[in-house]
Amino acid sequence: MSRLIIRARNANFEAELDDTDKSNAIWLECPHKLDINMLGSMIYCELPLKVLLPKDNRTQDMEVGDIAYWPGPGAFCIFFGPTPLSGEDGKPVAPYPMIKIGKVLGDCSGLSEAGDRQRLTLDQSF
Repeated sequence: MSRLIIRARNANFEAELDDTDKSNAIWLECPHKLDINMLGSMIYCELPLKVLLPKDNRTQDMEVGDIAYWPGPGAFCIFFGPTPLSGEDGKPVAPYPMIKIGKVLGDCSGLSEAGDRQRLTLDQSF
């Protein structure tokens, strides 16, 4: 598992990525400076990858703290609370099928203050 530091304007968040090719590609190419787009309690940032992505293991069902890759637009996504498609349970639901690639470690509720159209930086952590 590769560790990642997610730096927002208001705080830093530690995360762990799985050992898949897409996660390794993200980690090995760090640092990434990404522009934040917010959709409810979901951050998504354009981050195209040149890695073959499997069609299976895609889901819209997420948990708070999940990090996913959205193949369609090529986006890095973080779920930190309810999204517009969430049901009464408040669990995040992605707008399209995505591939889970990791998890924010600890409390990620502070990502709500990261700000739309602000900068997010991904750095390697050892």
